[in-house]
Amino acid sequence: MVEHSGAEISPMKRALLAIEDLREKLRSEREAAREPIAIIGLGCRYPGGVSSPDDLWSLLAEGRDAIGPVPRERWDAEALYDPDPDVPGKSISRCGGFLRDIDRFDAGLFGITPREAAWMDPQHRLLLETTWEALEHAGIPPSMLRNQAAGVFVGLMYHEYETLYGRSYEALDGYVATGSAASVASGRISYLLGLKGPSLTLDTACSSSLVAVHLAAQSLRAGECELAIAGGVTLMLTPALFVEFSRLRGLAPDGRCKSFDAAADGTGWSEGCGVIVLKRLARAIEDGDRILAVVRGSAVNQDGRSSGLTTPNGPSQEAVIRRALDAACLPAAAVQYVETHGTGTQLGDPIEAIALGEALGAGREPGSPLLIGSVKSNIGHTQAAAGAAGILKVVLAMRHEMLPASLHLHHPSPHIPWEDLPLEVVTGPTPWPRGVEPRIAGVSSFGIGGTNAHVILEEPPAGAATPAGATGAVGGTARACLPLLLAGRSAPVLRAQAGRLAAHLESHPGLDLTDVASTLAFHRTRLAHRAGVVAHDRDQARAALQALADEGADESLVTGIADVPRRIVFVFPGQGSQWPGMASVLSREVPVFREALEACDAALQPLTERSILEILDAGLDEQQRAFERVDLVQPALLAMSYALARTWQAWGVRPAAVIGQSQGEVAAACIAGALSEVGQYGGQCFTAGHPVPSVAIA
Repeated sequence: MVEHSGAEISPMKRALLAIEDLREKLRSEREAAREPIAIIGLGCRYPGGVSSPDDLWSLLAEGRDAIGPVPRERWDAEALYDPDPDVPGKSISRCGGFLRDIDRFDAGLFGITPREAAWMDPQHRLLLETTWEALEHAGIPPSMLRNQAAGVFVGLMYHEYETLYGRSYEALDGYVATGSAASVASGRISYLLGLKGPSLTLDTACSSSLVAVHLAAQSLRAGECELAIAGGVTLMLTPALFVEFSRLRGLAPDGRCKSFDAAADGTGWSEGCGVIVLKRLARAIEDGDRILAVVRGSAVNQDGRSSGLTTPNGPSQEAVIRRALDAACLPAAAVQYVETHGTGTQLGDPIEAIALGEALGAGREPGSPLLIGSVKSNIGHTQAAAGAAGILKVVLAMRHEMLPASLHLHHPSPHIPWEDLPLEVVTGPTPWPRGVEPRIAGVSSFGIGGTNAHVILEEPPAGAATPAGATGAVGGTARACLPLLLAGRSAPVLRAQAGRLAAHLESHPGLDLTDVASTLAFHRTRLAHRAGVVAHDRDQARAALQALADEGADESLVTGIADVPRRIVFVFPGQGSQWPGMASVLSREVPVFREALEACDAALQPLTERSILEILDAGLDEQQRAFERVDLVQPALLAMSYALARTWQAWGVRPAAVIGQSQGEVAAACIAGALSEVGQYGGQCFTAGHPVPSVAIA
């Protein structure tokens, strides 16, 4: 805002100042509307046994095809099969991309009764589980979000679950409506996690999850929420879609999406769930989040009147890409790769390729075409979860500095004028390293009802992609022994988690054990069944974890069951708790502990006439002699207790109450806030050294 003195000014000058104020306000609003959005967490379930982002990357990097036969528990694909698309009620395909174990759900983890869980659409269950995993991937224990302004934006297309039970009035027992309602898919996430931001379920068909990301980004920029969960889910519980698209000649007989290939013969239907955790970039940097990528811009539009209700509209696709570029303030040539919609149809692929060439072809250097690909060639068309799959693929490709191959491209489609378009399909693993200019990619999704979406992603800022819970976050933990803390809702879950972590350590030899310990301690939910592995090195940690997974024993392993939630109390002892050598290792290796000791020493030295630090740093014999004097041992114990409490607080352990005896009372009073900067100790002045939070004193 323009500042001016209170002196009398002319009406003309007042009007000019008002205009300048308005211009400044418009500039600020324009900048806010284009603020970058950070991706800080990912969660997913996709065909091919994919249950995590790492699983998805393994599938992509290895060039695996996740399409297979229809599971028998869904429907009898053989009985339904007929190669003639004109036969009513039949499917020309017996294959697709399916998720396993969709009937398995840990209802108790979310406080849901078995009866209610039985009526819940499995798509709702998948969204709950994947959201939980995405938040933990972001380093955010879900329980920490209660009453926060976090938004939920999810795409969902199908409502088949309730039809499996019929529509008898006797079946209605209070859970049927909420179990299948689209609004509850997002609302239940908000309810169970206690989120207060916007919560909505949307259906724009195959563009649903990308539209959800666009709306989540807009909500973050508008200040409606401080964190957003966005994604989509699709499960196919009946063969209706297979039968319908067989009659429409839009289904690939082998269930595979042959994106941009001459053999493209229809889409291949698949299932999946993808969830993305978002924050404003400035807030994510301020909070110290691991930033996986940045949403620079996005746009949504409609085909409008095209040659048919479900026919793609090339000019509208081109327009949505240009709008996303404009929102990102980027030239077309800045985009290096596009994760396309790429469904593998003879009509849709050429329309999309031409639109990409028109929108992004300008200004490219000779020999530097726009690279394109489609994750659908690996996992099929996951429909409402397809846009999220595209975002995950791009984020993982940036992280691993490689673009994976788009499968099933043997002969480029003759319906696409490749010689006139600056496009090239990625047909093999292609290096994509960081360079002078940031890596930028687009992701496209087009809905069958005509809703188009495009999101532009940029690599994370340099230095912002460090793992969550890096070493610096724990104040320099001593490497002598590292506690790996695990928790689960039940003993089998805890053992399974231990097995996964052991395998993860085995397959990622470059992981810093300190980072692993920190992430487990500070960024995971503390559930009732718990285990702790105190390890000096990777081999010891892996052996103990495997012992837990195998229901065995190990000297480095402890297990137990906690009453959750528990309130923490710090108990400060009095004289008699001293021992020679106390504080020596912590003082050398943990900076926050040493700083607290130094603060106490500066305050106590005028009273003791001797440095407490010198005593604690001295040899064992000298310490033993000093501890025989009451005027030295009590100040030393006071400093020790205070420094220990400060260290626990720095590592995230917050007491609900404190209690102490003798000089422990003084330490407790300092930590509680009763003695903040200056307090009374033995009639003399004692400086605590740091401001402290207010906590009840027992």
